[in-house]
Amino acid sequence: MRKNECFYVGTIVNKFSFKGELLVKLDTDEPELFLEMESVFIEIGKNLVPFFIERSQLHKSLLLRVKFEDVDDEPMADSLMKRELYMPLSALPELEGNKFYYHEIKGFEMIDTEYGSVGTITGVNDTTSQALFEVDHDGDEVLIPIHDEFIVKVDRENKTITVNTPEGLIELYIS
Repeated sequence: MRKNECFYVGTIVNKFSFKGELLVKLDTDEPELFLEMESVFIEIGKNLVPFFIERSQLHKSLLLRVKFEDVDDEPMADSLMKRELYMPLSALPELEGNKFYYHEIKGFEMIDTEYGSVGTITGVNDTTSQALFEVDHDGDEVLIPIHDEFIVKVDRENKTITVNTPEGLIELYIS
């Protein structure tokens, strides 16, 4: 399994017990979706290594308490600290309506209700406090906040996202 065929689930942040249980900080708003996982891939070096889950349960807010098969003591748990967890993209449930996964919209055309075609979505910048669409407009990068009030329609069939941005936003980037 290659990393580009997977999505990031979270990071192992702490040990829970001396019997190999670990706490995973999940990257989601719906942690309960991850309670039924049977296995995950853990990035070790440059490889994704499969680990099977004996049991898991939610622990406080976005933490998942996990017991992996064959991880039965502190030294084994220590070796997995700060490692990232991944799952195959095929494990994601399909979203409908105007909800979308960041990886799925790459290559979609961005259309503004007033401006028209803005360009092609090249990615999402989620390292800022507000996630941003990164849109290529003839070689210029246009950044549009991902905000429910701006998104008019996500059309998966035609690979377009229609937005209604505040007046002047797009013109800030395009001269």
